[in-house]
Amino acid sequence: MSSSSDNPATAMEAMTLQELRADFRDGSTVAMPIAGMIVWAALGIAALQLDEETIATGALYVMVAIMPLAFLIDKVRGRNLFAGGSDNPLTKQFLLSILIVGLVVPIAIAGARAGEPLILVVGMAVLAGVVWIPYGWAADDPVGIRHAVGRAIGCYAAFAYVPAPYTATAICGVVVVSYIYSLAFLRR
Repeated sequence: MSSSSDNPATAMEAMTLQELRADFRDGSTVAMPIAGMIVWAALGIAALQLDEETIATGALYVMVAIMPLAFLIDKVRGRNLFAGGSDNPLTKQFLLSILIVGLVVPIAIAGARAGEPLILVVGMAVLAGVVWIPYGWAADDPVGIRHAVGRAIGCYAAFAYVPAPYTATAICGVVVVSYIYSLAFLRR
């Protein structure tokens, strides 16, 4: 007969919230913010050369590109994104939050179809930042809420006040600065 320590799910059920959060932080790495920074920086640079419709379409693929790039970054570094945390309910909830944010993306698409393609860029920048809220809660790290709120305010301000043709680049710049802040202050 196996003991509860042989079953990772049962062992996770016996952990306190504090222990689950420590396990979540141990399994999480900086690969996701690094990947996000790379993808958003590339989109911002491309925005200097491409038309708004093309950049808006590119913004749709940002969330799709971050996770595989994060796994690749960790593989190169000899790490495993969420290693040891696959049975952690906090990891599962964080990954589920990415899906939940994805379900709201059609609202940004509808705004862009109404004749303002940069609505899609600002919408994706803000929506992709929302996943930092459950990350911060799961990691017991205030950087998550600070990232999400600061990123949203900065992206909305860039959208409202930075003139064309630099609006999309400015939005992407806010996202990159948000990632730099988070990388500097993440609880590890």
